[in-house]
Amino acid sequence: MPGESATQPYDAVLVVSFGGPEGPDDVMPFLENVLRGKNVPRERMLEVAEHYQHFGGVSPINEQCRQLIAALEAELAEHGPHLPIYWGNRNWQPLLPDTLRQMRDDGVRRAIAFFTSTFSSYSGCRQYRENLAAAQAAVGEGTPQIDKLRMPYNHPGFIETCADHLRNTLEQVPADRRGAAKVLFTAHSIPMGMAENCGYEKQLLEASRLTAEAAGATDWEVVYQSRSGPPQQPWLEPDVCDRIEALHAAGALTDVVVLPIGFVSDHMEVLFDLDTEAKQLCESLGLGFYRASTMGTHPRAVRMIRELIEERIETELGETPDRPAVGRFPANHDVCPQDCCLYTPRRPAPSPSPS
Repeated sequence: MPGESATQPYDAVLVVSFGGPEGPDDVMPFLENVLRGKNVPRERMLEVAEHYQHFGGVSPINEQCRQLIAALEAELAEHGPHLPIYWGNRNWQPLLPDTLRQMRDDGVRRAIAFFTSTFSSYSGCRQYRENLAAAQAAVGEGTPQIDKLRMPYNHPGFIETCADHLRNTLEQVPADRRGAAKVLFTAHSIPMGMAENCGYEKQLLEASRLTAEAAGATDWEVVYQSRSGPPQQPWLEPDVCDRIEALHAAGALTDVVVLPIGFVSDHMEVLFDLDTEAKQLCESLGLGFYRASTMGTHPRAVRMIRELIEERIETELGETPDRPAVGRFPANHDVCPQDCCLYTPRRPAPSPSPS
């Protein structure tokens, strides 16, 4: 594995994330950043703002990024490559332009980026690349070149992490009911116009299948959560709460185990849409509710990020690295094709006029 030799192609690692408010006064400016240019009703923005205020205006995502960075720093310090780690967000401090400016001033010429997303979509990959390009343009001369790591939805480290979390959660279900527990893998819903141009659905289904098999779960489904578009606009379905209600109505459901496989860390959507709304729904229906952890700082996940960094370094040095992937599909690409994850928002069809 290359170390700090003159052939090292990278000077730093950049963790790229979504960002989140860290106090009540941050909430509205943060949401305005998130929703700028998007066809989301203001009523929906105010509704989401209330979700944040319910938790003191603080999203867990920034603190969880700090924890992930600390864990990765320890991993790289022990095993190499010995590269400094920087952190930049799309929507809240530390913002990407400020981070790239600091990197430039520190003499970083080329960095490798880990996006806090494991599945391919416009918002989870291409938009981050657009954010980086805009930040590089804002910084101007001397801004570092940034290359991204591949999406690791089928990397053994990701699947092993998710399966470990799922097994641990299934063990919390009473033994006499465990075999009948329904496992729901959740991910953020996206507009159909976005889903049709990326591998998001296919990758989610594959990662969920692999996780369920590794954890010994046989009764499972993929569902979605946290849609924010107008009701006339089609988004991926079914919604997690709608599906729980339908399963309950069909009978024979006693316990629900939810694993938010589409989230790297506990975003506000996880805390509110799952730990609050879905949990309260299950309680009202007399169902057991168990929520598995997101990837977080699980040691296998942190090691996976290091392995991805090593893999990309070897590729840049002209070597042929092992690119581990499990399941039906090969390892995802490092360099995204030009048309990868394209998204042109569709305006919803107008509602019919009352007769």
